[in-house]
Amino acid sequence: MDTVTYAEVDTPVGPFVVAVSEEGLVASGWGRLELPIDTADDPARAAGVVAELRAYFDGDLRHFETPIDWRLTSGSRRTVLKALHGVPYGTAVTYGELAKLSGTSVPPRGIGSIMGSNPIPIFVPCHRVISGTGLGGFSGGVGVETKRWLLTHEGYLQPTLLDL
Repeated sequence: MDTVTYAEVDTPVGPFVVAVSEEGLVASGWGRLELPIDTADDPARAAGVVAELRAYFDGDLRHFETPIDWRLTSGSRRTVLKALHGVPYGTAVTYGELAKLSGTSVPPRGIGSIMGSNPIPIFVPCHRVISGTGLGGFSGGVGVETKRWLLTHEGYLQPTLLDL
């Protein structure tokens, strides 16, 4: 049987929802997640993902061990997201660097499109992909402010007076 269970976690960047299948985390994000997979009421299945997410936001976790269920991705998109999954905490890559890192022929603008449709933000850290001239865009949470918060939380960006 193939099902998904949902859990919501309050975070400093807003309520964050995770969807966990029998294989692992299949989707996450801000707002409502609606997947074409039957729903199961199984809080125990999501407990490990929720615990890791809370530890990340508490500053106690730098590397997620949560298994990823990649079923919502395929082809070059999956290859790029898997390459992104290996970008370490506290670092960032440009769209062009991620294109090279992935070994695909996807151009930097295409990488941006893939980041905007990432079904598993934070765990597959699209916030760690920046433009060569600044932060670039971000479609999660409240946009670039959420990206800035996440990169500051991870120590890639220095806090501003607004963060103190």
